Amino acid sequence: MPIVPDVKNWTWVLERVCPECGFDAAATAYEVVPALARDSADRLRAVLERPDARRRPDESTWSPLEYAAHVRDVCRIFAYRTAVATRTAAVDPRVPAFDARGLTADETPDGLPVFSNWDQDATAIADRYDMQEPVAVSGELALAAEAAARAFEAVPVADRDLRVRRGDGSFFTVDSLAKYFAHDLVHHVHDVRG
Repeated sequence: MPIVPDVKNWTWVLERVCPECGFDAAATAYEVVPALARDSADRLRAVLERPDARRRPDESTWSPLEYAAHVRDVCRIFAYRTAVATRTAAVDPRVPAFDARGLTADETPDGLPVFSNWDQDATAIADRYDMQEPVAVSGELALAAEAAARAFEAVPVADRDLRVRRGDGSFFTVDSLAKYFAHDLVHHVHDVRG
């Protein structure tokens, strides 16, 4: 049985505690997000050292390797999205099957920049997460998490209320984007019991 694509809109985690991983966006200060990114990456990197890192726990669940590759790409994309939200130079993260084209604030009627949706399952297939080397993913994850952490650290307090819209219409501030990002990482550490 193949992996069932995740098509849920996870923005609800900004409003209530995640019952699966326990992440509480309301109780998470923006200032801790960079440390959460680094810690989550470290924990996933440790999981990649397990002899069974390539093994899926069942046919419909990613292996720890696949989760780590996904989190690497989450970090790459959220560093990009943070730049879009803060109206700074946004560099295409070059993640397979991710379309970095969006709209600048000047191109939208409401003056909000828009970043595209991401089909994470298309990326997992296009980039063959299941066939990647754990050592390579570990190093790339460390670099990507550091870049995302620095992107969030670089945002001045005055800019954390800047608004941005995702292609599906969901609105974020830089602050809520950071918490949404943090949940993704914490949740996947939980998924692999890291």
